[in-house]
Amino acid sequence: MWCFYDRLFIGGEWVRPASTDTLQVVSASTEEVIGSVPKGNEADADAAVAAARRAFDDPTGWSNWSPDQRADALLRLATAIDKYSGAIAIRVSSQNGMPSSISKQTEAVMPATLLRYYAGLIRDTAVEVHRPSLVYGTTAVRKEPLGVVAAIVPWNFPQSLTFFKLAPALAAGCTVVIKPSSETVLDAFLLADAVEEADLPAGVINIVTGGGRTVGTHLIHHPGVDKVAFTGSTDAGRTIAEQCGRLLKPVTLELGGKSAGIILDDVDLHRSMKSMFASTLLNNGQTCFISTRILAPDNRYDEVVDAFTAMASALRVGDALDPKTQIGPVATAHQRHNIEAHIAQGKSEGARVTTGGRRPADLDRGWFVEPTIFADVDNKATIAQEEIFGPVLSIIRYRDEDEAVRIANDSVYGLGGTVWTADPDRGLAVARRVQAGAVGVNGFTLDHGAPFGGVKSSGLGRELGPEGLHPYQQLKSVYLPA
Repeated sequence: MWCFYDRLFIGGEWVRPASTDTLQVVSASTEEVIGSVPKGNEADADAAVAAARRAFDDPTGWSNWSPDQRADALLRLATAIDKYSGAIAIRVSSQNGMPSSISKQTEAVMPATLLRYYAGLIRDTAVEVHRPSLVYGTTAVRKEPLGVVAAIVPWNFPQSLTFFKLAPALAAGCTVVIKPSSETVLDAFLLADAVEEADLPAGVINIVTGGGRTVGTHLIHHPGVDKVAFTGSTDAGRTIAEQCGRLLKPVTLELGGKSAGIILDDVDLHRSMKSMFASTLLNNGQTCFISTRILAPDNRYDEVVDAFTAMASALRVGDALDPKTQIGPVATAHQRHNIEAHIAQGKSEGARVTTGGRRPADLDRGWFVEPTIFADVDNKATIAQEEIFGPVLSIIRYRDEDEAVRIANDSVYGLGGTVWTADPDRGLAVARRVQAGAVGVNGFTLDHGAPFGGVKSSGLGRELGPEGLHPYQQLKSVYLPA
């Protein structure tokens, strides 16, 4: 597969970039170049913001369309994206190593699903309500679109996380500049094709690439940008929060995680292991909400270690495009280096590797790391506290339920978590005590109709559900006389 682009999608057109610099895209499975796109710069970002600004400020344009008009446009875009769903899945898996069995369920499906959800939501949600005034007359409370949004997207679930932002922003009446990760840009150009086919007004959606943080930082500081929506590392999120705070610019941040999977003493391990794989190693461990700390009861600790060791050692590791692959490569050579450094750190701090910990001997190309299980891990250890973002799990012992909750909450993060039990009511009671934005009982599946986001160092604000629409709206009160 070779995908070559020499233009950027700005203002509803394919335009020449401001420079001749390019980004080469490399396959995570083969380390071969599979594409090339323009490397956008500050001038390209300025052009994209200007186009989004014009589209938003047009008195007869997108921000002033009725909810029904915008809903119809979202449905057109969903239909156009459906045509590209298969190609999107292939491009994502080729770039970041996501097993194609996963990309076909997420990246190929989530964009259109979210567009249709928010199209239905805005049809059924009043833009203006009238309340009796506590002083006199009535007050009209309006929800109005916030403005131009800079959506800065990571590489692990690039299209899903684009639409966590794009779908509600469009539904609210905002216009958007999307800055994809340089590791996953080819799928963003398919989105541009779909936008063009859906005949959205020029400038409503603009896509600007960039290397490093230059373009993203420029967008954050740009006076024409009214809101920033970011998914990525906690370190980057802190910097963005500081910048937006000084600018008094609204920001939504979905950041890192080091979630705990609490295995209660009544769990049926045999029946749960398939779901545990999806909740702990999804997308080669490159998933922010997965439970990478496994908390096992003292009286079943060895049994839990054996079960996870058997599961991990049996996983099929291979090319991301092979439909039988369960663990593909990680996204970049740098990411693999970071994972291997954490594995070495875990060993040096006294944890015991029960399986994995190396590069697969039969794969001489691609950024592969064997699924790795650590036993005898102290929750204070580096591998239990830092987000590794790879196929590495730490199994931690606890004495009773109270200690399990304490250990789960002993983290700077608070994004996700799971509880595993034969008694769902017991699981719910434990889940209520976990300090996290989302907790699953006997599994973890994001519900696009419910809010998702983190507490503590895992972020600010919420995406998805009706609550995901609110950050793209601002409230206005109009006082009316009696």
